[in-house]
Amino acid sequence: MNLPFLPTISTFFIVLSAVLIAIGWILIKQRKIEAHKKVMIAGAIAALTFFIIYASRTVFVGNTAFGGPDELKKYYTTFLVFHIILATSGGVFGLVTLWLGFKENYKKHRKIGPVTSIIWFFTAITGVIVYLLLYVFYEGGVTTSVFKAIINP
Repeated sequence: MNLPFLPTISTFFIVLSAVLIAIGWILIKQRKIEAHKKVMIAGAIAALTFFIIYASRTVFVGNTAFGGPDELKKYYTTFLVFHIILATSGGVFGLVTLWLGFKENYKKHRKIGPVTSIIWFFTAITGVIVYLLLYVFYEGGVTTSVFKAIINP
């Protein structure tokens, strides 16, 4: 099996971010506040690393179309849209949660932190499934860069 380098690395970082968030959750339950803060920042950096790799690949290389059976494309597309909604809301919630923590607004931070974490866990899980569907279970479809799509309609 020949796995693509950038999608594999970016998927690693999204999984790493979810693992770090889980560790951070455990640490705060143990009242290890400084360790929690450091691990959550590391989780945010892992998520940002994922996003930089993903966005760069999307702009310069392109997105890979689903290469599986045609009868599964509508299900894959629905699942992908669900993942994108989770990822977008998880990213926004993540930024707000971090900001509240840095501003020491712990009441609101504690209130939305668990929600943010749960959204992020589902984002990571669905992201891994998208990766598996695109590159492991089925051979990836055509990859077209954004620039090529714009220049050559």
